[in-house]
Amino acid sequence: MGNEQLEVLNALDVAKTQWYHFTTIIIAGMGFFTDAYDLFCISLITKLLGRIYYHVDGSPKPGSLPPDVAAAVNGVAFCGTLSGQLFFGWLGDKMGRKKVYGMTLMLMVISSVASGLSFGRNPKAVMVTLCFFRFWLGFGIGGDYPLSATIMSEYANKKTRGAFIAAVFAMQGFGILGGGIVAIVVSCVFKAKFKSPAYEVDPIGSIVPQADYVWRIILMVGALPAGLTYYWRTKMPETARYTALVAKNTERAAADMSKVLQVEIQAQKSNEAQEVKNSYGLFSREFVKLHGLHLVGTSTTWFLLDIAFYSQNLFQKDIFSAIGWIPPAKTMNGLEEVYKIARAQTLIALCSTVPGYWFTVAFIDLIGRFTIQLMGFFLMTVFMLALAIPYDRWTHKENRIGFVVLYSLTFFFANFGPNATTFVVPAEIFPARFRSTCHGISSASGKLGAMVGAFGFLYLAQSQDKNKTDAGYPAGIGVKNSLYVLAAINVLGFFFTFLVPEPRGKSLEEISGEHNEDVENR
Repeated sequence: MGNEQLEVLNALDVAKTQWYHFTTIIIAGMGFFTDAYDLFCISLITKLLGRIYYHVDGSPKPGSLPPDVAAAVNGVAFCGTLSGQLFFGWLGDKMGRKKVYGMTLMLMVISSVASGLSFGRNPKAVMVTLCFFRFWLGFGIGGDYPLSATIMSEYANKKTRGAFIAAVFAMQGFGILGGGIVAIVVSCVFKAKFKSPAYEVDPIGSIVPQADYVWRIILMVGALPAGLTYYWRTKMPETARYTALVAKNTERAAADMSKVLQVEIQAQKSNEAQEVKNSYGLFSREFVKLHGLHLVGTSTTWFLLDIAFYSQNLFQKDIFSAIGWIPPAKTMNGLEEVYKIARAQTLIALCSTVPGYWFTVAFIDLIGRFTIQLMGFFLMTVFMLALAIPYDRWTHKENRIGFVVLYSLTFFFANFGPNATTFVVPAEIFPARFRSTCHGISSASGKLGAMVGAFGFLYLAQSQDKNKTDAGYPAGIGVKNSLYVLAAINVLGFFFTFLVPEPRGKSLEEISGEHNEDVENR
């Protein structure tokens, strides 16, 4: 190797965009489509679960999940995802990307189907079973984060690598959109087939027995896209960078990539002495010296971003109700409520979430990851403050449209900003032998932030007046003060971005310092 890059790696870096790039995006991206579908579709059915399993006779409102049950049903997949990111990230560096990639997908398929088959003689048993399977679903989803990002980065050329990795992540937007569309279709079919009155007319009759199939079908459909791509994942060759730099088999790497690129690549033998010398360990003194601040930067920015990103759930119910997308629950039957919630989420995804992801794909290799991330955190701060400072004004009915616009812009610039770049950068800046592990650590930090955003702020944003809090929740600091806290979190994300280098236009070995290792150890 010396101070020259292996021919097979150089061939990948300078390769023109080819069909195999797009097939890799689709194969890896369908995993992310499934990830988003499975993680976000639960929010579409929690109201229905409350109506079916927690109905209270004589109550003026439909049944709802108790706070602890709601937190468990919504949050257990996050716990599984965090665990899977750490475990499969580490395993991807130990066993190889390809060997582990099929495991995560099969786990997602099995767990999606099993979630829809959750059983039990009473509500508690059904919820416990559902939580058990959703933990393992999250565990599989977690593995997809570091493996998909690493595989795409190691297959891509250096000119368009950022766009390819971001395109894999952008499939998340289509997954959210797909979840909403499936819920709309399923609820419409059942609504047409099984008529029922609103809750305020007939509390018992407002939820037909067949509604129990609706949430199960929605959950199980998540297995389809993952199952359809399983065969192609097993047929992908191991990445050349893992084979050459970690497994030390340059002949195999050259043979695999010759088939993929459809060109003849000459194999080179690595220097045996060099292989021993450049193998410092993860978290060794040398690693901390070279990459410690980079790992702190990728982990903290992802953690802080996900606090803000997942806190959006705090405002959705207020926004949807205010603009008339979701009427009061008592005026609808159970299936109609699923339809209205799904329609609202689909519109938000279509107008804000999906465009933000694809703006990143379009611009990431033109203006760079660093610039996009700084811009995203800065504009999220601006829009959060624009929501917080005149918050009392936004609560007036005539101003609610303005609130919706600012809310949408906040999350447009999260997606055309740090939500995408925090996924891309950890797959580029670490050495091949640690790449999957470090991405797993960074993404697990993000998922920890997601739990803080989704559940910590659910309590924190409760009204300061105990009489105005949601049922079962203690008094908090209120939505206005929560928005100030979120703005401050975005400011921290802005400054921690300066710990992360710009990988645009460089080879992975140049960014990670593996070229320098080679020179020093000659």
